[in-house]
Amino acid sequence: MVPERETTARERAASGATAASRTRARLDQPRPPRRRLLPEWDPESFGRLSERVARFLGTGRFIVWMTVVIILWVVWNIAAPSSLRFDEYPFIFLTLALSLQASYAAPLILLAQNRQDDRDRVNLEQDRKQNERSIADTEYLTREIAALRIGLGEVATRDWIRSELQDALKELEERQNGHRADRGVFPADRPAGRDVHDR
Repeated sequence: MVPERETTARERAASGATAASRTRARLDQPRPPRRRLLPEWDPESFGRLSERVARFLGTGRFIVWMTVVIILWVVWNIAAPSSLRFDEYPFIFLTLALSLQASYAAPLILLAQNRQDDRDRVNLEQDRKQNERSIADTEYLTREIAALRIGLGEVATRDWIRSELQDALKELEERQNGHRADRGVFPADRPAGRDVHDR
């Protein structure tokens, strides 16, 4: 019978041997890229290329050049000597070339439209958020202005204070003029009885 300490040491040695034979993945470093059978491409650069092609296909310059090429093709294959003609009357090669051009142009135009739709969606989302912020700011400012108006209703304004001071000044002048008419210079000149203004 083998003691327990020896068995655990053997197990540790065995597990250490298998761990050492395996390559350990480092967690602090990124993995190296895997090799692929298919070629890789950058979707962003391919999308930019498709937008450039779609922009060119949508211009009048492309239509003019395509029309010139087709006219030259047809004229050459009709007027040139028969040994130099490369596409006889039904112009099958021309039809094939135009079909090939259309088969590539349609997906490129669709890809460019999809990218434009994505940009429009992002712009609309940003506009919607900006509108929400503007509405929130407007509501906040409206509440603040209403609070200021309520507060100003309770605060004495300059015109109100001026009118109150003018009223008080008129009242003082009236009292002063009334006292002068009622009172004499000496107390004996005053009328008998209690003075109304004495309090």
